[in-house]
Amino acid sequence: MTNRDRLLESARVLLWDRGYVGTSPAAIQQHANAGQGSMYHHFDGKRGLAIEALTAATQDMRRRAEATFGGSAPALDRVIAYLRLERDALRGCAVGRMALDPDVVTDEALRRPVEEFFSWLTERLRQLLDEAHRSGQIAPHLVPGDVSAALVATIQGSYVLARARQDPRVMTASIDGIVALLTHQEG
Repeated sequence: MTNRDRLLESARVLLWDRGYVGTSPAAIQQHANAGQGSMYHHFDGKRGLAIEALTAATQDMRRRAEATFGGSAPALDRVIAYLRLERDALRGCAVGRMALDPDVVTDEALRRPVEEFFSWLTERLRQLLDEAHRSGQIAPHLVPGDVSAALVATIQGSYVLARARQDPRVMTASIDGIVALLTHQEG
C-alpha cells in the first residue's frame, strides 16, 4: 500500500469514526504512519483528502449495493436482500454520518459525494420498486418513489436508534418492520 493509499484509507476510517471536525490532519497522518509532507504531496489538505475519502466510500457502497441489486431474482427480492445486508449497526453508516456533520453539509464539495450517493440509492431503489410494482409484487397503492425514500430513511434511522440504545437488534427490528410493511398484500 502506498502512502497515498494509507492516507486515503486512514481518512475514511477516521471520518467514519470521528466525523470531519474530529478528524485532524495529524490524526490521519499518525493513523496512516505517514508524514505531513506526504499528505500535502498527495492531497490538497484535509478538505481535499476528505473529498476523495468520501467519494471512495460512496463508490464502495454503490458497488456493494449494485451487487445485490443486479441479478435475475424478482425485483422485490433484490430490494429485500439489500435491506438485509450485513451492517455494523453500532458503528453507523459511513456516509450517513457525514450528512449529520455541519462542516460537511455547509461545504458543497464535501457534501456532493454524500448527496450524490443518497440520490443514487433512492433512485435505484425506486427503479426496482417500480419493477416490483408493475409485476404485482407490492401493493398497488404503494408509490415507488415514496417507498424508496422511506427505505433509505429506515436504514439511516435504524442506525441512529441502534447507536442510541447500543443494541444492534434495533436495526434488525426496523428492517424486519419495513419488510413486513412492504410485503403485506391486501387480500
